[in-house]
Amino acid sequence: MRKDSDPQTWRRWALPLLMLGVGAPLWLHWGEPALFVAINQACLLLPAPVWTGLSLLGNAWGVLAVTSPLLVLAPRLLWAWLCAVPFGVVFARLGKGFLDSPRPAAMVDNSLFRLVGEKLEVASMPSGHTLTAFAVASSLYFALNAPDRARFAWLWLLACAVGLSRIAVGAHWPGDVAVGAGLGVLAGLLGNLLWRRLGAAYAQPQGWRLRAVAVVLAITVYVLLDEPLDFAQNTPLQQVLAVVVAGVVLVFVGRQLRPRA
Repeated sequence: MRKDSDPQTWRRWALPLLMLGVGAPLWLHWGEPALFVAINQACLLLPAPVWTGLSLLGNAWGVLAVTSPLLVLAPRLLWAWLCAVPFGVVFARLGKGFLDSPRPAAMVDNSLFRLVGEKLEVASMPSGHTLTAFAVASSLYFALNAPDRARFAWLWLLACAVGLSRIAVGAHWPGDVAVGAGLGVLAGLLGNLLWRRLGAAYAQPQGWRLRAVAVVLAITVYVLLDEPLDFAQNTPLQQVLAVVVAGVVLVFVGRQLRPRA
């Protein structure tokens, strides 16, 4: 079992509670819908493909593609966010299933804000894309040794950008994003507990576990090329990511075929 050298290990558990507490005015929908419209309109400074591309980083297939190089560079880090996936799925499904809250497109005159892609009207709380982004960011961040984490603080900024993109495309209220972020960090922390209990076999290149991940990545290539994920604007980006993932899989297969020393 890998032990965490961070002397403040348990203090991190206050982070998701703090995020949910600070974000209470948002998920209580104070100032809505004016706040949603104001943020959405401010995001018009950047073209829609920027926001749809960022939103792809909250899609599980998109995350698999972006993190695929870890399969050959740092497989233990790849497992770090994969361990957070089950918790994230449970949180997202329970929240959307029990709350079933309306999305902005069902409550606000659609001419007042930018709406990109399919018009979604239900299952708003929490933002699943934001939850995924923060689960990945937190699981990777806390999987690193404490002295190395400062260099990867950009993971949090990227997760915030994904959350903002969900407002920019008109899919979620700010409160949905706030709750998704808090639950995402909690999922990442729970996944981190599971990850630290994985044996060394999970990182063995010749083991069946990494080979199974390679198969999933091969499927990811097909998914990326089959149809747009969330938005049609993402097609060119998906094609580029498909090439990257295919290259990673080929490198991994090449290492499998290499004679052992």
